[in-house]
Amino acid sequence: MATSRARQPIERNIAMELVRVTEAAAMASARHMGKGDKELVDQAAVDAMRYTLDGVSMSGVVVIGEGEKDEAPMLYIGEEIGDGSDPKVDIAVDPIDGTTLLSKGLPGAIATVALSARGTMNCPRELFYMNKIAVGPEAKDVINVNASVEENLKNIAKAMKRDVGELTVAVLDRSRHQNLLLEIRDAGARVKLISDGDIAAGIQASLPGTGVDVLLGIGGTPEAVLTAAAIRCIGGAIQCIGWPRDDDERKAAVAAGVDLTKVYNTMDLVGGEDVFFAATGASTGDLLKGVEFFGGGATTQSLVMRSRSGTTRWIDAVHNFSRLAKVRFKD
Repeated sequence: MATSRARQPIERNIAMELVRVTEAAAMASARHMGKGDKELVDQAAVDAMRYTLDGVSMSGVVVIGEGEKDEAPMLYIGEEIGDGSDPKVDIAVDPIDGTTLLSKGLPGAIATVALSARGTMNCPRELFYMNKIAVGPEAKDVINVNASVEENLKNIAKAMKRDVGELTVAVLDRSRHQNLLLEIRDAGARVKLISDGDIAAGIQASLPGTGVDVLLGIGGTPEAVLTAAAIRCIGGAIQCIGWPRDDDERKAAVAAGVDLTKVYNTMDLVGGEDVFFAATGASTGDLLKGVEFFGGGATTQSLVMRSRSGTTRWIDAVHNFSRLAKVRFKD
């Protein structure tokens, strides 16, 4: 009975409240852009995100967060968030996807949060990385993370009515991807290397007109869930399979009951009918403009999505700090 109640439709568009969360995280962290301190960037985003999330009317549990309770002072896995009222939800957060980017003053850092009905988010947390492939709606039925790169790209190109040479594939610029890059280039596709931030790249692969058609390669497991939440709202598909970094991680995962051959699809990572996603740019990148400060305020750009309606909103906001302070500290 409890499960059926938890899966009841969420009538309220919580995404419009979540955008306040990502805006706060982006603005707080952007104050430390280029200072060379990743921890400072991350803590500022976490503090702002947690404070704002606690004001949302919901009973939330952090499923994807900053680590276990003893490893992270805030937004740890299992932490209860919100005012305790309905709906009961799972929450995934990445206060800043691209902390290194923002700490170095580089483009493409974003604040992200996703929410779905309680019990619908899932990932093998024992594994730090997963091998991923993500595409938009046109090619959602033709991908196979276990197939060769050449086969996937040929099938994607056919589904999109293009030549393989007209596809652009986003790949994290890591030494582990040397062979992957050779396979993509041998297949004839174009490559867009990204230094960090594969959530943004996965979203770009799902949206039309972004200049990215496919995300391929090995990236963070938590990021896979956040990407899947966005894809649930946009359409498209993501497939992932666990990628242990070494024998110790492999053995630990197997001992914990993780099936290393399991392919996680979009619905495996984030199920249910009610999924909400918000992202705000911290530093200007290809997906979102970053925070720009002016005397007494700042501007932000956000992406806000809801799965039930399939609505995608781009929100440009102007924030007045003196008025925000009165609202924040009115109690």
